[in-house]
Amino acid sequence: MRILVVDDETALADLIARGLARQGMVADVAYRGDDADELLAVNDYDVVVLDRDVPGLHGDVVARRLAARGVLTRILMLTAATTLADRVHGLELGADDYLAKPFEYPELVARVRALGRRSVAPVAPVLDRAGFVLDSNRRTVTRDGRPLDLTSKELGVLEVLLRADGRYVSAEELLEKVWDVHTDPFTSAVRVTMSKLRRKLGAPDPIRTVPGQGYAL
Repeated sequence: MRILVVDDETALADLIARGLARQGMVADVAYRGDDADELLAVNDYDVVVLDRDVPGLHGDVVARRLAARGVLTRILMLTAATTLADRVHGLELGADDYLAKPFEYPELVARVRALGRRSVAPVAPVLDRAGFVLDSNRRTVTRDGRPLDLTSKELGVLEVLLRADGRYVSAEELLEKVWDVHTDPFTSAVRVTMSKLRRKLGAPDPIRTVPGQGYAL
């Protein structure tokens, strides 16, 4: 899943993003509402974790604009405004869920995962194809019964390829789904990660590469 965290408490926003990344998600951060609005206009996010009281453009306006676009991005409002009237107003603006500060981190992760499942067509948490068994919740993978020790990025790339079910996936698509918004589009990250992944997967090499098309299992 790709998540946008919007909060002007920079330390908290960065902490949430790092925690979500450890859960195998791609997390971008915006500290201002206008920056969040720009990111939401050009990137496809599954969930936005949105503080209402942010500078530049109020979180309520960000939520209203996002809801008006009719996209599948789900909104989790994370805010210190906790009265019943605040919660009702937030949901009326288009929020899908509401979590008050202070919060327990496991609950935040669970709510983000639940909203993420609603943002896309249902997908199986366990992929079993071509000798691979990948559990996206436990972040584990085996090949022909052999456990593979993959980094988060390597596992993310493999998951995208498995879900593509034989379709070629371009480097640009992999960057969008596995790396965050700050990644240089001209980086060699995909090529380097793919090379390391191939070594860990072992022989025979299950990944096909076609110049101009991308990669496929």
